[in-house]
Amino acid sequence: MDLYSVMCVSDRTKALEWYAVFFGRPADEVIGEEYLWQLGANAWIVVDDRDVRAERVGGAMVTLGVNDLDETLARLAAHGIGHDPVETYGNGVRHVVVLDPDGNSLSLAQAPEE
Repeated sequence: MDLYSVMCVSDRTKALEWYAVFFGRPADEVIGEEYLWQLGANAWIVVDDRDVRAERVGGAMVTLGVNDLDETLARLAAHGIGHDPVETYGNGVRHVVVLDPDGNSLSLAQAPEE
């Protein structure tokens, strides 16, 4: 099974710049008007600004697991991308919400070291 999570955006140029910084690289693939970043063997984030998606702009929510949350947040901050306060859950998971320019939520979570 494959996963394609679509992030509906209002401004393709602005979004592509933001997502390239967020993921640390330009889109891995372009299919028609959709720009895709591969996050795993079968997992993709898709950026789409077509008019047919306009009513869904800013409504996406995904959580991505990271190995070094502090390093990731420092890299984003160096490029002007902010985030909500980092939370630590009772099970030790550290979690933070990062919003794209349209308000789509890309949460980052780091599991505790064992």
